[in-house]
Amino acid sequence: MGDIYAGTSGWAYASWRPEFYPAKLNAGKFLQHYAGRLNSVEVNYTFRRIASEELLLRWAEATPADFRFAVKAHQRITHIKRLRDAAEPTEQFLTSLEPLRRTGKLGPVLFQLPGNFKCDVERLREFLAGLPSWVRAAFEFRHESWFSDEVYAALRKAGAALCLAEDDELTTPEVVTAVFCYLRLRKKRYSAKAVADRVGRLARSGDVFVYFKHEETPEGALRAEALLRAIRTK
Repeated sequence: MGDIYAGTSGWAYASWRPEFYPAKLNAGKFLQHYAGRLNSVEVNYTFRRIASEELLLRWAEATPADFRFAVKAHQRITHIKRLRDAAEPTEQFLTSLEPLRRTGKLGPVLFQLPGNFKCDVERLREFLAGLPSWVRAAFEFRHESWFSDEVYAALRKAGAALCLAEDDELTTPEVVTAVFCYLRLRKKRYSAKAVADRVGRLARSGDVFVYFKHEETPEGALRAEALLRAIRTK
C-alpha cells in the first residue's frame, strides 16, 4: 500500500473560520493549523509566480515532516508555451522548487493544460523527454481529445501520472500511468465511503494524492480530513 495524502487547493481562506480555523487564529498561522489536520496541499500560487526560496522554506518550516506540497506548474509552461519549446521556463520553475525538494516536502508537480488545448502527442512526448527523472509529474488534460491509449502510453513511458480530474462537466478516465496517482475532485457532491474506497483501491499501486475543491466554506478541507480519518481506521 502506498501513502495517502489529502487536502485542498490552497489554505489561506479566512472564510474557513470558525468551522476549520479557530475564530481568532491569525492568518499567519493558517498553514501550521492546516498541516496539523491534513497532510498535503495543492499550491496554486506557483501558477502565476515563481516562489522565492525564503517563502518556500517558511512553508516547509511550518509543516511536519510527512507533509507534502503538490505544486502547480507556471502558466508560462502550460498556457503560454503550451509545452512547446518550454525547456528554459521549465528548468527555471523546477529549480525554484529546490527548497521544497531539499526539505523532503515536495510532492507532485501538476501540469494543468488549458481547456482549448487539443491533443498533440508528439509535443507531449518531447516535453516529457526533457523532464528530470526526480520530478513526479502529473498532467491534467481538460480537452477530451487527450484521453487516448497513445497519450497513456507516452505518460507510462515517462513515469508521469494522468491526473484523474473530475467536475460536473468533464471526468478523466481512471487510467493509472505511474507509480502514484493524482486526483482532483471538483464535483458538488461526493459519497465519503465511495471516495475512501476508490482511494484505498488506487493506493494498492502506490502513493495517492487527493485534492478537493476549495470554496468560501471549508467543505473541501473537512472532506479531506474525513477521508484521512476513514483510511486510517480501515
